[in-house]
Amino acid sequence: MSDRVYKLSEIVGTSTESIEKAIQAALDRASDSIRNLRWFEVVTTRGYIHPERGLYYQVTLKVGFQLED
Repeated sequence: MSDRVYKLSEIVGTSTESIEKAIQAALDRASDSIRNLRWFEVVTTRGYIHPERGLYYQVTLKVGFQLED
């Protein structure tokens, strides 16, 4: 068994519905191009208040993925 090595990337997800949907959107999109996703950490949460269109939720995530041998 070899030792495992992981890499961190930072991504940002957005949603007009909720923080949870912003997280899910970020992870769904990341999984399209990053293999071996293993974990995530919410680093920051922000919101934007648009006077006419309502709220926008934004989350910054650190995602960890295992490097292939």
